Amino acid sequence: MIIAVATEDEMVAQHFGRCPEYTLYKLSAGAVDEKKVIPNPGHEPGFLPGYLAAMGVNCIIAGGMGQRAVSLFQAENIETFVGISGPVRGVIEAYLAGDLQPGISSCEHREGGHSCC
Repeated sequence: MIIAVATEDEMVAQHFGRCPEYTLYKLSAGAVDEKKVIPNPGHEPGFLPGYLAAMGVNCIIAGGMGQRAVSLFQAENIETFVGISGPVRGVIEAYLAGDLQPGISSCEHREGGHSCC
């Protein structure tokens, strides 16, 4: 299993598409096997779900994303956790412990654009 965390300065980024990078964690047997940081290739509507799916990502964690992005990830069989904040390391530890609880997305997409907290 591979988890991608939208990352900014080792914290969970509040907008998955506009974060500077993604921290990828390859998990097996309930532990981290490998950690890799990749730059965000750019925010282009509809691109990132397929891009991350091609890398084998099964789950994405972010502070926020719009409903269209959630739907595109679901179409790629990628689980999404939004409303997440804090240090990336702590978030991964919570995920491994089964304690990561999604919340309200920090990014609201509306007609004519979006606003991110």
